[in-house]
Amino acid sequence: MDPRNECLEFINPATGEKFGEVRMTTVDEVARARRELAAIQPQWAAKSVKERARLVKKLQGVILDATDEMTAIVNQDHGKSRLDALHEVFMTTEKVHHYTNHAPKWLAREHIPRGLYFFKRFYAEREPYGVVGIIGPWNYPIDLMVPPIVAALLAGNTVLVKPSEVAAATGVMLEDLFNRVPEIAPYVRFLHGDGRVGQALVQSKPDLLFLTGSVKTGQIVARMAAEDMTPFMYELGGKDPMLVLEDADIAAAARWGVWGAYYSSGQACISVERVYVHEKVYDQFVAAVLEETAKFTVGYSTDIDNPNWMGPLTFQRQCDIVNAHLDDALAKGARVLMGGKQTGMFIEPTVLVDVDHTMKIMTEETFGPMMPIMKVMDDRHAIQMANHSDLGLSAYVWSRDLKHAERVARQLEVGVVSINDSLAHYSVAQLPFGGTKLSGNTRTQIRKPGAYRLLKAMMGATYGTTLKQRVAPLGEFVTEDEGARQTVSRALAGAGIMAAITTLAFTLLRVRRH
Repeated sequence: MDPRNECLEFINPATGEKFGEVRMTTVDEVARARRELAAIQPQWAAKSVKERARLVKKLQGVILDATDEMTAIVNQDHGKSRLDALHEVFMTTEKVHHYTNHAPKWLAREHIPRGLYFFKRFYAEREPYGVVGIIGPWNYPIDLMVPPIVAALLAGNTVLVKPSEVAAATGVMLEDLFNRVPEIAPYVRFLHGDGRVGQALVQSKPDLLFLTGSVKTGQIVARMAAEDMTPFMYELGGKDPMLVLEDADIAAAARWGVWGAYYSSGQACISVERVYVHEKVYDQFVAAVLEETAKFTVGYSTDIDNPNWMGPLTFQRQCDIVNAHLDDALAKGARVLMGGKQTGMFIEPTVLVDVDHTMKIMTEETFGPMMPIMKVMDDRHAIQMANHSDLGLSAYVWSRDLKHAERVARQLEVGVVSINDSLAHYSVAQLPFGGTKLSGNTRTQIRKPGAYRLLKAMMGATYGTTLKQRVAPLGEFVTEDEGARQTVSRALAGAGIMAAITTLAFTLLRVRRH
């Protein structure tokens, strides 16, 4: 059904109060926006990469100037603390800065070694896809939206953006921020609405589609995109394990493990979702976790000073998932040592023990303030349990011995491993980020603009058309003579200088014969 004349309401999840609304984009408007962006995309692509970077840098200034405004909106829209919202804004500006500074180098022509063809030159150029469709998530509606838009723009594309309906107020705010930079505003269109608008975006056949969301949503969009063979990049959920090895710093592991589990009320794809602890340090670790968990304050706050303030879950469906996982675990023998209660949209930070892999809380993405802790016998057992998942985004390893930690890290089936830390890796713009298995098929952040371009291979003559016409490929004439074949084969088998000399000799011989 077309969402004609329907509105999305902005509801503060902490208070339940409505603080605004936006009219939903209609299906016809989605199709028209896609056509209009396709028509003007060549104008944007015709600008040099340096010029596009210069214009996009203006957006960075706009974001910095609007920091207080942005944190206030996210605090209302999502329920996360002002400090968490501020961190999200800073992560965003860092990535925009990184992309704009490096885009000219990343998108430059790449020269390819000539190999056997001395009189040819080979290179690869990156061309824009055209119109890129981006479907964003609700949990980090700034940081997981702005960098992909910026990367696509730097690569010469125009962009259709569909923010999450759960973070609709933030989507409207982002549209306003882009409109404050008139040089780039025409090349980005925001589509507001629910899943029907997202479906219309996919069915408008963008030249490339990028989604950040849940595995379920990713699978639905993947099937739709496959019908038209639309190229599809996705960054989906995680069931991120933390491994506490026998030689770990227990106090530090507990402190940062708790922070990784409860940050943003556990609503992050890289949250610590399950913990495996060596049996020799298990009791000590659990005791330290309880001590750290007790430091958290649950409630709604506009205060920016308290790092342990934990807000509400963002919408009811997410509360239902968290509670279903908790109930399933308790029914199968798990014990709650702290927390577990819900008041409104607030769920207390919760520590569980006696958990195993028959429970959803250890095998499915929970996305809430739960910290299930499982005792393991040794490293091998911990690795086996950590890899027992269809998801593979991030993992965390704790050990005082860096080499020990690295040996374990290399055996984990995930895209990113943090050693003796949690969550911080995502803030590093230079670090590749992405998952394996069902968690993703791309790497964001590093060289991000290059992902939004097609690679075109090119070949040309070095010394003009006359010689190009006279010099035949090597294979044409070495087949004329058995001795020539053997000589070339021996030379090429060793490659290096002998291959080059042999190729040059036969090439010159061929030129002379003609």
